[in-house]
Amino acid sequence: MIHNEELLSFTGFSREIGDLIPLLQKCQKQFGYISETSVRQIAEYLNISENHIYGVASFYSQFRFKKPGKNSIRVCMGTACHVQGGKQLSDEVKSNLGILPEETTPDGRFDYEEVACLGCCAQASVVEINGKIFGKMTTDQLTKLLQDYE
Repeated sequence: MIHNEELLSFTGFSREIGDLIPLLQKCQKQFGYISETSVRQIAEYLNISENHIYGVASFYSQFRFKKPGKNSIRVCMGTACHVQGGKQLSDEVKSNLGILPEETTPDGRFDYEEVACLGCCAQASVVEINGKIFGKMTTDQLTKLLQDYE
């Protein structure tokens, strides 16, 4: 059964393959991720295979296939951040929240991602939470920060 919040509106879209990425973007914006239900709906609407949709969507890092947590944490693993303790920050998130990259806590409060670069090299090492950048981060600061978001 499809719940109302999982229904994707196709208003303003033709049934052409060129609408695939805009439909995926709309879905991502509306639900925060691309669900199996949405993939099925888009496949039927565009008359293409679900495999085709997964192939296209998985190519782009902007699309995710798992429901995000209430708070999204991203740890920069770029060179500058790595040298300044990015791996230790990543280990702290994994230990503190009990999840690995690309996972969400069972209670849905946090999701976690390691990223190649957040573009804040001068502030290394960097953590992003819900789009807000925290620079010159240490493991102690990160532990306190995570507690603030709980």
